Amino acid sequence: MLVLLVEDDRDLAASVLEYLEAEGFEADYAGDGDTAWQRLQATSYDALVLDLGLPRRDGLDLCQSLRAAGIATPCLMLTARDRLDDKLAGFAAGADDYLIKPFALAELTARLRALGLRHRHRQDLDIAELHLDLARRQASRGGRALELGAKEWQLLVELARASPAVLSREQLEDRLWPDGPPSENAFKMVVYRLRLALDTEGESPLLHTLRGQGFALRPGERP
Repeated sequence: MLVLLVEDDRDLAASVLEYLEAEGFEADYAGDGDTAWQRLQATSYDALVLDLGLPRRDGLDLCQSLRAAGIATPCLMLTARDRLDDKLAGFAAGADDYLIKPFALAELTARLRALGLRHRHRQDLDIAELHLDLARRQASRGGRALELGAKEWQLLVELARASPAVLSREQLEDRLWPDGPPSENAFKMVVYRLRLALDTEGESPLLHTLRGQGFALRPGERP
């Protein structure tokens, strides 16, 4: 099991890394949010151990960015904050589990193994003949591989997770551009490119625009 530990307390990080390796885990390390973001984009990890209070980019922002990018790596948040509001904020950002400092290293590894087991059962999303492999960030329809840019992939993942529910344009823009709204036509172009890749001639439409409501991914009738 390959784990990324993101923790700016180097003494704590050294202890955690030593214990993880003794327990049979492989572990990488990042001491700040920006370095972690780069590692997570380059490597497919089985789990992420993420401290909330980080330099350069805090844990909540990093977790939100991961989910907006369609990166489904299970996230275990570490924090000294034990208020309910803090925990709810972590879960809202996309965390899968929460561990309060100080913690027992045995509990950390037990939670990581449980996260890894659950994650293996949710690596794929299927809607009709559409298949998404979240771990490899690959999509196919009826065996036909879809060539998607980063934003098109993010949009597809968001819609697939919500399917068959409708997501508004505002909801999708917030998830695809968490740092601020895009230019006026940017969202339209992402939808257009995704539709071109997803719905080819002779195939039933999967991407639907519902006037006044938003967008949904669901099987449709054949043309």
